[in-house]
Amino acid sequence: MAQVINTNIASINAQRQLNRSQTGMASAMERLSSGLRINSAKDDAAGLAISDRMTAQIRGLNQGVRNANDGISLAQTAEGAMQESTNILQRMRELAVQSANDTNSASDRSSLQKEVNQLKAELERIATTTSFNGKNLLDGSFNSQAFHVGAYAGQTINVSVGTARIGSIGTQELTSSDAIQTAQGSGGVNGVASGTMTVTGAFGSADITVNAGDSAEKIASSVNAAADSTGVSAQAVNFVELDSFSSGSISLDLTGSNSTAVSITADIPTDGDVSALSDAINAVSGETGITAKVSDDKTQIMLTQNTGKDIRLNNITGTFNVNGIDETGAFDATVGATQASSGGDITVGGSITYNSSKNFTLADTSSTVAAGTSSLQSVETVDISTQRGSNDALSIIDGALDFIDNSRADLGAIQNRFSATISNLENVSQNVSAARSRIQDADFAQESSKLAKSQILQQAGVSMLAQANASSQSVLSLLG
Repeated sequence: MAQVINTNIASINAQRQLNRSQTGMASAMERLSSGLRINSAKDDAAGLAISDRMTAQIRGLNQGVRNANDGISLAQTAEGAMQESTNILQRMRELAVQSANDTNSASDRSSLQKEVNQLKAELERIATTTSFNGKNLLDGSFNSQAFHVGAYAGQTINVSVGTARIGSIGTQELTSSDAIQTAQGSGGVNGVASGTMTVTGAFGSADITVNAGDSAEKIASSVNAAADSTGVSAQAVNFVELDSFSSGSISLDLTGSNSTAVSITADIPTDGDVSALSDAINAVSGETGITAKVSDDKTQIMLTQNTGKDIRLNNITGTFNVNGIDETGAFDATVGATQASSGGDITVGGSITYNSSKNFTLADTSSTVAAGTSSLQSVETVDISTQRGSNDALSIIDGALDFIDNSRADLGAIQNRFSATISNLENVSQNVSAARSRIQDADFAQESSKLAKSQILQQAGVSMLAQANASSQSVLSLLG
């Protein structure tokens, strides 16, 4: 090998190896100090792009978890307010039951109504003021609100919260007053004609067969048997008002829930006081299921058959009017004194009130059972200052409770859905984080080994460079 001094190949090689070891040591130190394998695009351009996309996904998932937790908090706020609304409705129902008892005077019922009015006002206040982060929850305005629960666009859960305002909760109701029919000389058969009634409610539709002469009780029973298919229930009742009595002896045979008529006899004084006849009817109410109540002026009697069975009055002596009354208190059928007289035979069918928490319709192919669409009887209309109002209030409040319970069930379901969403988001975030780590994070064992190797090579390189530089000095000895 030639001895030269102009080009020191050994020194150049030592410098090159020293630079390589310095670069390796700098890279290892950078990765160990940052904890990342990729610190710039030059480290791994494709890996950097992939890890950045994963970072965006992870951060989006984590924010989605926070959003879902906010959704749970909102649902809990709404449900908590509805719990208090439920408590208020339960108290109102308790007051309605109390007011329905005839031991209460008109003054007593008026006092009970005052508390009901205050409770209604509080129900309305809760519905209009319950809010979360400035958004009203129970006033009917919180509809189809989107909660973003994912890392990408469109990954939302829509939430609606039903209104709890007193004018919007209650029972959907339809009263079939046409079920009241009065037949003269019919041998105990009311005027209900045969046909088919189609009930369409929240759950679906059902056809109800109505036979000629069916009582309100029987029709209501058929409707209730199909309630699981329609979501519509029915209650039957029979109200008959007797008035315009002639003075003297009154007698009649009375049939309600009993199969054999019970004879009733009483004298009506010239002042028209019908208390004796009322007492005679009540004396056999255990057999007939019919109760009698005298009007305040004692000239009228209201007969009630609470199960909706037909009320039949036959073999009548004396004269009086017979008025079929529907659930609302309106006259639906009347038999005058000329017909309701000696030998008269009168059958009055009851009325049916259909109820549901959702809208429903009745379509009828007969001529006597009313068809139509339900209407809302709201808590706002609750008035327990009368016995009839108290009874009406019970169905309205029960409907409102059902509505609130359904809304709370929806809120409970959405909370569980949010919880499941959170669990899934956290799981995905964990797995994507693990995948990103395998791409982006530094392997400390490997990098520590590289650092140690680079440090040793650095030290060796410096030493060899010094020797390579010194080797040129030996050429000078040739010059003597």
